[in-house]
Amino acid sequence: MPTKKSKKTTAKKTSNKKASTKTVNKKVKAAPKKKSAAPKKITKKNTAAKSKAPKKKVAKLSVAKKKRVAKKKEPQISSYKPKKNEKYMSAAMKRHFNKVLLNWREHLKEEMQKTFDHLKNKGETFADPVDRASQEEEFAFELRTRDRERKLIKKIVSSLEQIKQDDYGYCYSCGIEIGLKRLEARPTATHCIDCKTLDEIKEKQLGG
Repeated sequence: MPTKKSKKTTAKKTSNKKASTKTVNKKVKAAPKKKSAAPKKITKKNTAAKSKAPKKKVAKLSVAKKKRVAKKKEPQISSYKPKKNEKYMSAAMKRHFNKVLLNWREHLKEEMQKTFDHLKNKGETFADPVDRASQEEEFAFELRTRDRERKLIKKIVSSLEQIKQDDYGYCYSCGIEIGLKRLEARPTATHCIDCKTLDEIKEKQLGG
């Protein structure tokens, strides 16, 4: 017959076995949770990296656009400041006006190309006669302005030739200096202010 002590020891052993099995089961159940938690962190990092990537692209695109705008908007050439006792139409002065005339010509050519593209892209005819008339008026105005600019380009080309021949900056009529201020205001000027005013008075008298 088993004694009371043997019963107690067997009960303790069974209780210890049950406790050990419970802890093992808890560990086994807890282990997959740790494994499943690891991919969640990775996915968060991946999603964060994916979400950050387009922002960098957008930033690069905005920088590229700013650079394009900066290229289009070139700074204007400042007026020439002559040095003390500098000779009229010196080499530096000629270089300055040559640069001014070249930039002006390029700007006019770009405007003419824009007008050509505008007329080409929006050349469709409207059914409404009022819309058609307004479109024709707009096109006629643009063509008139571009025709004036075309004539101005010819004057710019002739002024560039005068710089090469050392005739730039002197009046066609009297031969005196036109002056820096007048040339800065009108780089294609061929007459001094006095001869120009006389020509304007003659034109008004003949026209009147």
